[in-house]
Amino acid sequence: MTAVTTALPAGLERLEALIDQVAERQRDDFGQLDSEAKADGSLITACDRWSDATLVEGLAQLYPGEGVLSEEGSKLVPRSDAYWVVDPLDGTTNFAAGIPYWAISLARFENGVPVLAILDVPPLRQRIVAVRGRGAWRKGKPLLPPALRNQAAGCASLCSRSIGVLQKLPNQRFPGKIRLLGVASLNLVSVAMGQTVSALEATPKIWDLAAAWLVLQELDCPLRWLVRDPSALRPGEDLAHADFPVLAARDDQTLATFLPWAEALVAPP
Repeated sequence: MTAVTTALPAGLERLEALIDQVAERQRDDFGQLDSEAKADGSLITACDRWSDATLVEGLAQLYPGEGVLSEEGSKLVPRSDAYWVVDPLDGTTNFAAGIPYWAISLARFENGVPVLAILDVPPLRQRIVAVRGRGAWRKGKPLLPPALRNQAAGCASLCSRSIGVLQKLPNQRFPGKIRLLGVASLNLVSVAMGQTVSALEATPKIWDLAAAWLVLQELDCPLRWLVRDPSALRPGEDLAHADFPVLAARDDQTLATFLPWAEALVAPP
């Protein structure tokens, strides 16, 4: 197996310009569009479709020969040596409801793991970039691991599908102040940013977690895959219906504290 490279891919400035274009369109469309339900019950807007098509086409021009797996496009793991995993608008429910919190998520994979991640938050005009083995940055400034900072608030992020876990351990007090942000990628990366001490996602797809996964790793945040490890993806595999439940935490001690709820989440009824 070829060693994973950590060099920035060629054309990063052009890649960021592509993301800028999509982010600007999303800000312009925010609050202006109707949504519709997809087969799985999630929402989609015309802006989701445009964003996906624009990113997929742009990546094909910038990195010819590198496949793309995206939420609104092909959901097959590409067979190319390097490929991209894209969520063009993570948080469509927020976007469609007029709640100004959503993200654009891109990750470049080699040998089954992300080596470059970009999470852009258009309403906040913030961008998080991570490179395997080199660290992570927000708005161009290096980020420190959250374990090196005090977090007196003790907030914990749950997704809407994991909130029911609170009823599974009725005799135990949940060890955090609950926050539901409504954006899977940002729920997870909130741990790396020091906004929460842990995050529990019940049904994230690979495009939800791809970029956040690398940001968390680069900032020394432990992850516990509760059912399946996404680093074992197979070329050609259809991930349309594949979930990767995961618990993320600021450090190993915090992971152990929240692990009973994570295990209860995936335990048989």
